[in-house]
Amino acid sequence: MKKMMREFMEFLREYKIVGLALAFVMGTASTALVKSLVENLIMPIVTPFIPDWKEAVLEVGPFSFKWGAFTAELINFTILAFVVFIIAKKLLKEEKVTKK
Repeated sequence: MKKMMREFMEFLREYKIVGLALAFVMGTASTALVKSLVENLIMPIVTPFIPDWKEAVLEVGPFSFKWGAFTAELINFTILAFVVFIIAKKLLKEEKVTKK
């Protein structure tokens, strides 16, 4: 039993499972934060120009394209990707590997 526990602990260390789990939790929290930023601070500026923008639908024949909901998710993704880029650039500051 002790050997199995030791192997399990080595597995956790080798594959950095705890760090991965923490990154997942932080990613989930940052996603919620960015979504709130977009919905509560950015979109109120857009709403007077496009009322009911989240429910905006483009109907082409029998097809309904929900472009408002897609736009909201696109904005959320763009901001989140930018935040991740800034964090990676400023906090990680890893040396660049040069190609030979």
